[in-house]
Amino acid sequence: MADSKVNIKNRKARFNYEVLDTFEAGIKLLGTEIKSIREGKASLQEAYCYFADESRLMVKNMHVAEYSHGNINNHDPLRERLLLLHKRELQKIKAEVEKGNRTIVPLNLYINDRGLAKMKIALAQGKKNYDKRESIKERDVKRDMDRALSR
Repeated sequence: MADSKVNIKNRKARFNYEVLDTFEAGIKLLGTEIKSIREGKASLQEAYCYFADESRLMVKNMHVAEYSHGNINNHDPLRERLLLLHKRELQKIKAEVEKGNRTIVPLNLYINDRGLAKMKIALAQGKKNYDKRESIKERDVKRDMDRALSR
């Protein structure tokens, strides 16, 4: 069970946002959802997190494909899912978001050593266009240097 390394990443998150702080959260899932995630059939591309009320952090638009061997009681692929964090962490995140210009972005979804689904979320601030261009420039320079070294 723990042999298969499931690590689903949100590749655009670090490009579009400057990560300020990260947290590890559990996810409340249905049976067919965890089976589908273990098969690696999930996506975080359009996902974002928000507070439903004072003490509930939810993830929305996380796509978990329907389980292939599921029946009529299969889950909805885009349903909202509850993130499980300690109360202290929730209060810290909520305070930062209320300050303004902060958002909560899922970075990756994985199965830990005990077989539980975990999501790494980040407290992030949106990048400006010039910051994104700088990231592209740094990536291109690094790629060129790696190519030169490999020759």
